[in-house]
Order: sequence, then C-alpha cells, then structure tokens
Amino acid sequence: MGTNFGGKPHAVLVPFPAQGHLIPTMQLATILHSKGFYVTFVNTEYNHRRLIRSKGTDWVEGFKDFRFETISEGLPPSDRDATQNPAALCEAIRKNCLPFFRNLLSKLVHSDEVPRITCIISDGVMSFAIKAGEEFGIPVVQFWTASACGFMGYLQYHELIKRGIIPFNDENFMENGLLDTPVNWIPGMKNMRLKDMPSLIRTTNPDDILLNYLGDEAQNILKASAIIINTFNDLEHEVLEAISPISPPIYTVGPLALLTRGLPESQLSSFKPSLWKEDAACLEWLDKQAQNSIIYVNYGSVTTISDQHLKEFAWGLANSKHPFLWIVRPDIAMGESATLPRDFLEETKNRGLLMSWCPQDQVLSHPSVGVFLTHCGWNSTLESISAGVPMICWPFFAEQQTNCRYLCTKWGVGLEVNYDVKRDDIEELVRNVMKGEKGKEMKSRTMEWKRKAEEATETGGSSYTNLDRLFKEVLNCQGMLQDS
Repeated sequence: MGTNFGGKPHAVLVPFPAQGHLIPTMQLATILHSKGFYVTFVNTEYNHRRLIRSKGTDWVEGFKDFRFETISEGLPPSDRDATQNPAALCEAIRKNCLPFFRNLLSKLVHSDEVPRITCIISDGVMSFAIKAGEEFGIPVVQFWTASACGFMGYLQYHELIKRGIIPFNDENFMENGLLDTPVNWIPGMKNMRLKDMPSLIRTTNPDDILLNYLGDEAQNILKASAIIINTFNDLEHEVLEAISPISPPIYTVGPLALLTRGLPESQLSSFKPSLWKEDAACLEWLDKQAQNSIIYVNYGSVTTISDQHLKEFAWGLANSKHPFLWIVRPDIAMGESATLPRDFLEETKNRGLLMSWCPQDQVLSHPSVGVFLTHCGWNSTLESISAGVPMICWPFFAEQQTNCRYLCTKWGVGLEVNYDVKRDDIEELVRNVMKGEKGKEMKSRTMEWKRKAEEATETGGSSYTNLDRLFKEVLNCQGMLQDS
C-alpha cells in the first residue's frame, strides 16, 4: 500500500469544526507539508461546504500531497453561513464522530493512493481520534489550539465538581458576587477567581453539555502520546510547568502564524481556511489613516451580542471620536440580524468603516492600528501580541475569560470591559489606551512580548526547537524529512 511514496510520512489532522480551530490546524498542516509530510485534513461536511463557498472549489484539488476528507458530525444538513450551536455540536461529536472517523481511517489504511498513515494529530477536544488510533495501531498526538492557562482551567472542572463548587446552586450567581470567589489552589495559576475560569462552569445544571464535554475532553487529552500547544514558553511558563508532571510530553510550538512565515511560498502556504469571505478592501482604507490611530473591533467567529450591548459599543466608539474599523458578522446579533442605529452611522460615516469579515492578521500588522477591541479568543490574542497591538478585552465564553485575566493582570497588555457594556466605559477605555499613560505602558509591554514571540519562532528559539523535537521524538521522522 502506498509503495510509490518512498516512505513519506502521512499525518491525518482532525480539527474541531470551528474557525478558531481550523486556522491553527491549517498552519500546523502547512508546516508538516513543507517538511515532507503527506497530509490528510479532515473537515466536517458542514464546514467543508462553508469553506468551498468562501474560497471556491479550485483549492480543494489544488495541492500536491495534501488532501481534504470529510466526516459527518451527525447534525441535520444545513447550508447556513453561521457557526453551529456549540452545545449541539459538541453533543453530536461525542455521539456520532467515532464511527465516521473509523470508516475514513479504514478507507485510507486500505488505499494505494496515499502513503501509510504514520500519525494522527487531532484537536484537543476531538478525543474520539485517540480511540480510533488505538484500534488501527496509529499513534495519536493531541493538538491544543488554545492557551495553556485555558487548558489548565478545563483540567480543574472535575475538581470543581468534586469540591461541590459547580454546578452552582444559586440561579443568581451572575449577580450575587459568587463569581468573585477566589480559586487559590490551582498549580501554576495565581490570583484566579471563579469568573476567570473557562466560563462553561457558569451553570446550575449538572448535565450541562458543554461543562461535561470540556471537562471530560481536557482529561482525555492526557491519554495521548504527546500534546502540541500553540503557545510559547516565555508567555506561559508557570502554567506549562504545572501541567507537565500530569501529562504526556508537551511541545509548545507557537505562535504558529510566526513559524509559518519562514516557509517557502506555495499555493498551500498562502491558503487560509476562512469560513467567511474575507474582504481586503479595508487594507486600502487603513493605508489612508494615521499611524496608531485606528481602533480595530472584532469579536471573533462565535460571539453573539445582544442588541443593547451592540448599541453601547457603537456609541462608546462614536463618542471616543477616534476612527475605527469594526467587523460586524451577519450572525453576530442574538437571534436577529445585526442592525446599528442610523444616527450612529451618520455620526461616524467619515471615520468609521464597517465590514462583515477581513484578513485579521494583515489588519493587526498594519501600522495604522493602535488598539484591538477583542473577545480574547486565542488566535486573536496571539495575532495581537505578534503584531505588538494592545487590547481592550470583552471575553465572551469558554477560556476567553482566562485569557482576559492573563492579558490584563499578568502580561500587562489588556484592559477589561465590564460584561454589562456601557458606552461611557468604552469611551474611557479607548481614550486611556489611545492617548493615556496606561496606553503607553501597554504598548511598551506588547512590543516586548512581540519580540519574545519572534525569538521563540526563530532558528534556535524555544518553539522552533520544540517543533524539531516533535518530529524526532514523537512523529519518528528523522532521516525522512526534507529541509523546509
């Protein structure tokens, strides 16, 4: 089988089906491909249809030694251009994906058209791949696409349940100060409160799907042969050191976006798996703006906002009098289309640009961008750090709350927005970052982290070296790989 491939290693990559997971998985896939791997990239059918609508059909067939395959997650078919409901998606993955993935592996294992599979790299919340790998005798590496501090937060879910802290007994936990309770027993994490833990603990239901799914998946990761994390040692060394004694070997290889910059130009290296059509027209608009003058606003690919919060953000931006680029996804408003007040649009027409999606990495690295108003998703966080752009933080859910705590208190590059958004607060935060002493201090810290991220991904840096170790120690490919 696959005898004409001359021993070429073959990695099967299985991302969780959401934009924030697809991007780093594709970055990792591109690196593996450049190192001489044959890559099979496994999407869900729903997301693959979205990618084809976003990018066109040509790229699906356009890469040598790189193939896309699909499995079903078992949800009813749909052609909506929107992120699937996280709870329904996780429940479906847990119930349905193993047999579909097992069938795909069987097809690949018995195919003469692909090399022998040498490893499976599955998303840290897709642990069914570990079971499937065991059945076929294929080693499985788990890829944690989020922060190490977020991972440690999820690892505490079972302990929080055991201690009787969660699920909450009081329906009013958001209002009664319960979330301010200190959590001071987590190794490698200081000054944490319940509100800083990944937010899926915020439930009174012991059978809550997301609470149980993420708590279980975090523990399942520990059963893999190794764990890859998209972070770098300097940024999260304390929490990484605390996870190491209880886990298989950890390889920190981030920020992956910086590692991919050194790859040879190819059709694959320039491919970005965006589920929304990116509009690059904003880059021309940014070219006409003054340096460090723009507030870039993007809440990521999953966040939904109430109409009231949307209006408060809008008037806070308007009242700050600073120019802004605001990404307003078609599906951003809860249960309805996003509509901004007409008088807001009139007030800001000469200094604001609204778009439905954009090439974020290029926007953040544009010299006119001065601050990023973000939901604190990990890709956004790393992209902002890598570009030296300080953040105004409004975390939505999952480990974004944990990232926010670290950004604002440990790394010194963020300021937090109260969850109940008020326009006066937004206006004041924007002015603080754009014009105040706090903003200068944050900019200086962000540039320092940018330098450390670049050092980690340069030849001899920690992430660069860890990637090399991963190939030699886990993927068992020394001697088989061509130089990148």
